[in-house]
Formats: sequence, C-alpha cells, structure tokens
Amino acid sequence: MKQSHETGPRPETRQRPDRNDPTGNRTHHIPVLVVGGSLVGLSTSVFLGRLGVPHTLVERHAGTSIHPRGRGNNVRTMELFRTAGVEPGIRRAAATLSGNHGILQTPTLVGDAGEWLFKEIDAGGGLARFSPSSWCLCSQNDLEPVLIEHAERLGGDLRYNTELLSFESDSSGVTAIVKSRETGEHTTVRADYLVAADGPRSPIREQLGIGHSGPGDLFHNVSVTFRSRGLAEVVGDRLFIVCYLTNPEADGALLPVDNRENWVFHLPWHPEHGESLEEFTEERCVEHIRRAIGVPDLDVEITGKAPWHAAQRVARSYRSGRVFLAGDSAHEMSPTGAFGSNTGIQDAHNLAWKLAAVLGGWAGEGLLDTYDAERRPVAEATSARAAARSVEHSHPGFAPAPGVGGGGGPQRGILNVALGYRYPQGAVLGTDPGSAVVPERLDLSGAPGSRAPHMAVRHRGEHISTLDLYERSLVLLSDADAPATAGAGAGADGEWHEAALRLAEEMSVPLTSYRVGDGPAADLTPAGDADWAAVHGTAPGGAVLVRPDGFVAWRAPGPVPDAEAALREVLTTLLAKA
Repeated sequence: MKQSHETGPRPETRQRPDRNDPTGNRTHHIPVLVVGGSLVGLSTSVFLGRLGVPHTLVERHAGTSIHPRGRGNNVRTMELFRTAGVEPGIRRAAATLSGNHGILQTPTLVGDAGEWLFKEIDAGGGLARFSPSSWCLCSQNDLEPVLIEHAERLGGDLRYNTELLSFESDSSGVTAIVKSRETGEHTTVRADYLVAADGPRSPIREQLGIGHSGPGDLFHNVSVTFRSRGLAEVVGDRLFIVCYLTNPEADGALLPVDNRENWVFHLPWHPEHGESLEEFTEERCVEHIRRAIGVPDLDVEITGKAPWHAAQRVARSYRSGRVFLAGDSAHEMSPTGAFGSNTGIQDAHNLAWKLAAVLGGWAGEGLLDTYDAERRPVAEATSARAAARSVEHSHPGFAPAPGVGGGGGPQRGILNVALGYRYPQGAVLGTDPGSAVVPERLDLSGAPGSRAPHMAVRHRGEHISTLDLYERSLVLLSDADAPATAGAGAGADGEWHEAALRLAEEMSVPLTSYRVGDGPAADLTPAGDADWAAVHGTAPGGAVLVRPDGFVAWRAPGPVPDAEAALREVLTTLLAKA
C-alpha cells in the first residue's frame, strides 16, 4: 500500500561490510545485533527489516521450536503482523485450529460435566468495532517458520546454530564474540545496539546485573505431547483452545494440536516438594492422562516431554547503555491468557521504530530511554493480570500464596489488557503521568499514549483501516473540510497539512500527512457516516499525531494560532531533537 504526502528521509541505515583485522580475525559490522531466534527475536527481525534497518540475529539452537506451545496471539499482536504483511501467512499456518474457541473446565471429558469459562473469544463479533484484525490460535512451532520466511525476505541476516560467547558495551556500541556451533568459527560482531531476546534465564541480563521485581516462581508443569486416535471421539464437538481437567487425583490442561490425534497435556510438577523430572515416566504420564480424561483404556502414545516454569518477574530496567532487553529476558508471566509472548512481540515493535529513528538520524538518543518508560509498566500490569487469570482458571499446579495472583479487580477484562493499555509516560505528550497503565474501562478514543483508534476509510480507491497507515513514519491526521475560523486560521484550508509537509522537509523527519473528510481535498474518506474527529477525540480544525507503532503521540483538540510552530515544538520534544 502506497502512502501519500510523505517527505523526509527513510529510516534506513547502511550495512557495513565484514573485514578481517590485522590478526586475521573476522569482524562483522552491523547496526543491530539480535540475540535469540524465538518468537520475540524473529519478530524484532521482521519489524527492523520492514523499517530498512540492517541487523544480524544469532540463535544457539539449530532451528525453531518443535514443541507446540505459545499458541495464543491476541488482537494487538495480529494488528502488528497485519501491518507488517505477515498476517496472511500466519492465518494459513493456523488453519488447522481456526475453528477452536473457548476454554472448558471440567472434572472429566466423559459426559457433559463441567462448564465453559468462555465459549467464544469474540462472541457476537463485537471486536470488529475496534480492530480490522482478530485473535489467532497459532502454535509457536507453526508461527516461527512464517516469521523466518518474512525476516529473510526483508534482508535479515539470521544465523542459527550460532552462540553468543561474550559481549562488551561501550559508549558507542557493543562488541560481541559469536561462535558457529557447526564449524567452530569465531566472529567478532561490532553493533551500534544489541537486543537481548535470549529467554528467561538471559545470560545477557545476568551479565548486566539487572535484577527483578515480582514474586518469582509461581508453579511448574511438564508438557507432554502424545498421540491418541480415540480422544477426538471423547472430545466430540467441543473444539476448545484448552480444557482444564480438575480431577484432584489427576488434574491437568489438555490442548489440541490438530483436533484428530495429536495433543498436548500439561501435568503439574512440584520440584519444591522434591519431585524430580525422572519421576515422570511414560507409564506415569499415560496413566495420569487417562485418569484425567476419564477413559481408563484410552490409547495414548507419548511422543515428547518438556518441563516449563511459570513465573511473575519483571526486570528492573529494560536498558543498559547500548543493550536492550525484550521478551522473556525482560519479563516472565503466567502462561494463562498467552500474555507473555504477546507482550514480548509488542516490546519488539515498540523498540524497532525507535532504533530505526535514532539510527536514521531523525531522532535523538533520548528517544531510546522511552522504551523502558513505556514497556516496563505494561509488563508489570500484564504479569499481575496473567497471574490473576491463572487463579481464576485454577491452572494445574498453581496454589498461589496470599497476595500472588492479584491485580485483576477493575482491570479484569482481557481486552483492556490486550488492546487498551496505555503509556502514561514516554514518547507522548498531553498524558497524565499518574494514570493507570490499564484503565478501568476500554477506551480507544485517541487519547495520547493509547493505541490509535481503528476507523475504516477509503484511500486511493482502496478500503483500509487507519491502523494500516502506521508503520514507517509518523502520521498526522487533520480535517480536510474544516471551515476557516476567525482569528485562528489553523485547520482552515489544510494548514495542519501544509505545516506537516514543510516540517518533514525542514526537520528531516519521515512524516506523512493525511487530510480526512468527504471533500475533494481529502486523502482519506471515512466509511459510512463516521466522524473522524469524534472517533479520535478532537474537533474539526484539530489534529492527531500518531507514532510509527500506532500509538497516539499527541493531539490538538482544535485550531491553534500557529500550526507550524505548535507542530515543530511537538516533534522536537517527542523525538528528543534538542
């Protein structure tokens, strides 16, 4: 999709070639080094690639995840993948489970016992009012290959089977030593910035000495993959996302992989009571699954086992000099609700445009400090909500201590957490710094610090969402039909629009300006009788500035005496261009 009225530089940097130093060691120069090739690292690669930022990703494992886990992709994550052009591939990869909805809780799958905690993710289709996208059930082992394909197509240098041995950070960059686990070759990587997406036990975070807040470990499970041809008949037409089986002698969580014969079962594990992994023999796992489901002679063939740990921790800082934490290296949270992976992917999206802006020269270094200011409070609020959801769902193995799992209260709505969170502080202007990160009510009316509203519009004959406009530049929306206002002038005859075009050139900032309305000057025409200004919480003659990540940076509620001066001050402050 082409964007009109964009001026200023593209957020691109040039990759510097590898060279050998006098000792013969190979040195690889790159703007960004990403460590970790799972969901968050690969998403970082895709988002950087979309913005034209050269980067190298290293991952110690030989390939992507082979275990079906981390399957829930919420609506905000899917919006980001939509804008990045990845959503269609993910939907295809997720086709097998596209008909599965809801969470079932029952003591047995035999008969009609139990209750649905919820039966539809989007009952009644009301989500379409807020978003052009929707939730998607796609397991990590199916999603990661889609991300790899797109990351490589966008020029990402992805090096699997490559291990980070050491790194040192200084005032101008990071020097890392990486090793090919296949050939044994050592390479020195010199990067302007390093993104640590190296998991919950992050060696990078440990070396930086960054501690955690939060209660720590919550519970432990053993994830068992198995085949059973007879289980589909027992499940019948109850196509759930997950089924919590509550038999006190054999509780657990059952997840479908293909609704036919491949399944996953999470068994409670209690290492705090001295229980070892070796005790989870095939015989024990088979017997536990049969008892939990309620069919003593069910055919069960174990195909794999993997332990996992649920925790509630958030790093005390997301940045140390030239190094940034993202995903599980920055935060851990209960898997209930799939908040962890979604929060990590959204970390990557927030950081990518800021790195692109600084590397591209159109923002100051101070913009990167807002990554911690924005994303860490979101993780703190979200991790509390994830633990609360585990309590509500009676997740197998979770017996919370007093005070653990709180944080629900008025923020209980999952859509509030997934879509309605805000940035009270950061690269935003006009916010209340003391306001809640997750408001009591879902409010997507264009307030600064919130995700910009979705509105269906027509652009150059194409029907799109306004969310499709936000990725590669700042975007200014203003009124195409605003009448002249005596004594003001701003907003009349496209003054906001003209100011944006002049400032994009003058300040060398990628800034796209769209006039919204029904008249001949309009670049975007709202569908139906929607009032763009009302949707965005402003008035005719006002303007809304949206960041490349789709969050509202600032808005003018109405005309101002000097649109260019006002917008210049906003851009200077927002982008730390002092």
